[in-house]
Amino acid sequence: MSHVVNRSTRITAMAELIGGVEHRTITIVDYSPAWPARFEQERRRILTALGATAVRVDHVGSTSVRGLAAKPIIDIQLSVPDIEDEQRYLPPLTDAGYLLRVREPGHRMVRTPDLDVHAHICSTSSGWERRHLLFRDWLRHNTADRTAYEMLKRDLAYHDWPDMNAYADAKSALITEITTRAEAWADATGWTPRAT
Repeated sequence: MSHVVNRSTRITAMAELIGGVEHRTITIVDYSPAWPARFEQERRRILTALGATAVRVDHVGSTSVRGLAAKPIIDIQLSVPDIEDEQRYLPPLTDAGYLLRVREPGHRMVRTPDLDVHAHICSTSSGWERRHLLFRDWLRHNTADRTAYEMLKRDLAYHDWPDMNAYADAKSALITEITTRAEAWADATGWTPRAT
């Protein structure tokens, strides 16, 4: 259940969207070899801002999977010692130019003013951290799931979504299926999260 607190903040049962719901057109483009370099630029910016507070800074999401079409938004996963200790990471990230967009249990998201980089913040060794790294690594490994995921994203991009969360929700059934296969692969191979 959700309710509007004011024009700039929307609270749901689980998440706070700073700035409220935003209608954004979903555009899927072919993989760009420039994406890893863009990630590296932002990784350095985050490390400069946070120092040792940034336990891990990983390229995640579709732009981190070579050959996979994606929204041209670089997703970064930033692992910090304690997600609830916002004073250790939010002010330095704000000073570095990032804007807080999402606050929810176990996850914060900051983004660039140009909306081309989303940095997802979680606690180190958390379920959030593991799930996103595993999903990335599985898509890097498995051509069939990578292709199925791309086909779904391209199909969904033809629809008009009220916000990016609605688009993300529409992918959830396939993501659940892919995650089940990824977990079996992780168990069979002894997968552990590696750096980018």
